[in-house]
Amino acid sequence: MLESIGSPLLWGVTIAVLLGLLALDFAITRRPHDVPMREAVGWTVFYLALPVVFGLILWPVYGGTVSMEFFTGWVVEKSLSVDNLFVFMLLLAAFAVPPALAQRVLLYGIVGALVLRAIFIALGAVVISAGSWAFLLFGGILLVTAAKVMRDAIRGHEQQVDIDTMRSVRLLRRLMPVTKEYHGAALTIRKAGRRALTPMALVVVAVFVTDIVFAVDSVPAVYGVTDDPYIVFATNAFALLGLRALYFVLHNALSKLRHLNHGLGIILAFIGVKLVLHWAHTVWSQVPDVPTPLSLVVILGVLVTVTLTSLRANRRDEAEEREKVEVS
Repeated sequence: MLESIGSPLLWGVTIAVLLGLLALDFAITRRPHDVPMREAVGWTVFYLALPVVFGLILWPVYGGTVSMEFFTGWVVEKSLSVDNLFVFMLLLAAFAVPPALAQRVLLYGIVGALVLRAIFIALGAVVISAGSWAFLLFGGILLVTAAKVMRDAIRGHEQQVDIDTMRSVRLLRRLMPVTKEYHGAALTIRKAGRRALTPMALVVVAVFVTDIVFAVDSVPAVYGVTDDPYIVFATNAFALLGLRALYFVLHNALSKLRHLNHGLGIILAFIGVKLVLHWAHTVWSQVPDVPTPLSLVVILGVLVTVTLTSLRANRRDEAEEREKVEVS
């Protein structure tokens, strides 16, 4: 693990570019519209190319180790963000968000996730600076999370959203009246001389609450790859920026990745063990420290495997369905 490469100038340039990209996204979503596939694919390719270019620039400037840590952390965060995206999809369906407003809700979710993860990254850096025991703590968090994710995946528990049981939604409804209809992208309107929330406000708050849960998992996960706060922030930023466009590309495919949670459980468990081994290595030098290139190979291998097994399971179910139709 290396000292931070994040000089004040580098931080400043990165944040300025990030704010510029977010401003561009807000400009694009200013006029609500259904997102055509061609537009979604174009922006997805753009946001996938950005981290590749960034990682290749890091190589000659800061060395191969830093570049490899960035790419590994980005793959981890991108994998977790896809699961985050699936929950967003459930929330949009539960709140019956009009398709034209979906991208604005997603953008609010991305901004909220970035802010929350920046806070968690700063807290994580403080904890790590306090001693190597922080790696043991982060490893334990990831192992517990991995066990829960894997248990739910094996039991076949489908993720569902019941907005009436969400504490944040119930609290907002007690504090202010809520309209039944959406009013464009407006979060509040004046109705009968009184300020009222729109359903848009409820879904945005629900997305923010979801962001908190995912930040608890994702930040320790990338700290398992590097303890450089700048690289941790950069991986999170690049993984989250393209989610708005990626949602519309993967909208139909997300539900077909049936083994994604199995893979995420394995990845979280692997990084959890890696963190525990790193802590043990700082105490007993005889304990091996898992190298970053090996981590990247394992993570990519898991993602490719669960994608292939999901596609195979889908084809098998489709074949069985065709046989039932032919028999009947």
